[in-house]
Amino acid sequence: MWHHPRYSSGAEHGSSTATQALYQALYDFNADLVLTGHDHDYDRFAPMTPAGAVDNARGIVQIVVGTGGRSHYPFGAIQPGSLVRNNDTYGVLRLALSASSWTFTFLPEAGKTFTDSGTGSCH
Repeated sequence: MWHHPRYSSGAEHGSSTATQALYQALYDFNADLVLTGHDHDYDRFAPMTPAGAVDNARGIVQIVVGTGGRSHYPFGAIQPGSLVRNNDTYGVLRLALSASSWTFTFLPEAGKTFTDSGTGSCH
């Protein structure tokens, strides 16, 4: 988990190559999930390589969860691999981690209906 996303469809900040080396190291050691913020939106990506290609076999799922409550930012160009996006709902991400899998659920603020959930297997 860190602040600047490797990938982001957000118009305010967008993707950051500054984190590519860190993303590469995690990819090399078979990491499964990265959580980031910076853009004030929710943007979940397919499993990705450090170079920006979808890799369902060993890619890293990155979720931008910049939904803490300060403000929302608009989306710009939707990045390759972006699967689910929202920029009008505050909320938190609940994670359940085990030795062989992980699950996530986006829990929206009261009165909002956007949600997202899923699961992954550990590499």
